[in-house]
Amino acid sequence: MSKPLNIIFAGTPDFAAKHLAALLNSDHNVIAVYCPPDKPAGRGKKLTSCATKLLALENNIPVEQPKNFKTNDDQQTLYSYKADLMVVVAYGLLLPKIILDAPRLGCINVHGSILPKWRGAAPIQRAVETGDSETGVTIMQMDQGLDTGDMILKATCDITQQDTSASIYEKLAKLGPEALIDTISLMAEGAHQAKPQDSEIATYAAKLNKEEAELDWHLSAKTLHQKVRAYIPWPVAQFTYSDDKNKQHRIRIWQASVVETDHKKIPGTIISVDKSGITIATGEQALKLETLQLPGKKALACADILNGRADWFNIEQSINGLSE
Repeated sequence: MSKPLNIIFAGTPDFAAKHLAALLNSDHNVIAVYCPPDKPAGRGKKLTSCATKLLALENNIPVEQPKNFKTNDDQQTLYSYKADLMVVVAYGLLLPKIILDAPRLGCINVHGSILPKWRGAAPIQRAVETGDSETGVTIMQMDQGLDTGDMILKATCDITQQDTSASIYEKLAKLGPEALIDTISLMAEGAHQAKPQDSEIATYAAKLNKEEAELDWHLSAKTLHQKVRAYIPWPVAQFTYSDDKNKQHRIRIWQASVVETDHKKIPGTIISVDKSGITIATGEQALKLETLQLPGKKALACADILNGRADWFNIEQSINGLSE
């Protein structure tokens, strides 16, 4: 290959650390790692380092943790590394133009979707939620827009009916590093081509919020099943059970399946209950709840839930979501 590149890496979570590990195992030189300042975590609020910082320290790589890049000192520190390229993966900070232009080859980003579809904060979750049949990663040359940069390389994978956001995350955590190394090899040889995105067909992946987790039984079973899978591991789809004392119990759904049935029930009504699950009428067909988590408990198969709380799930009973 051509001369190895000197690379600054910027990223935060384990997903980013997997990409950093791939770079460390390549012929290129990681000369600095950027990540956000340590944050308090746990009951003791102890300052905790992110996955990328820990990996960098293990490999004796300088770590920089600016709050942002607004100060001249932070900008000049990055310039002083004289990097060929900056790789950004789930960093969490917006980069001003002065930083984007600092490395000789600019900055590239690994984004978890097939751009221009699903720009934004939650591309994996929105792809699962809307029933996409495939997703992937796009390596793009960064600009000042939100995931609007020119595309250098794409790699795709299927989304199955069994996939959740968590499982797709793991797929992309394997796919992304391979695509990143391939991209950098092209850039090192001057053989890469960056293709502009078609903004007219772009879609936006808004950040998830807890309010979305409460299911609306008027939706189709297919749509609800997609939401259940999309909201794993967070915020986790849920519904509310009101006991005879009017106490509200939030029940999380970790596994479900679509039941094809031409019922005439009001959405949110329990159609059947057995060891295989609790079947709920929806706006179209029905949803069988198979693994649930009661408040303060671990997730269990419905057969185990019914052993202790069968009185909560009676046929013809209406369970709350947004059905009332």
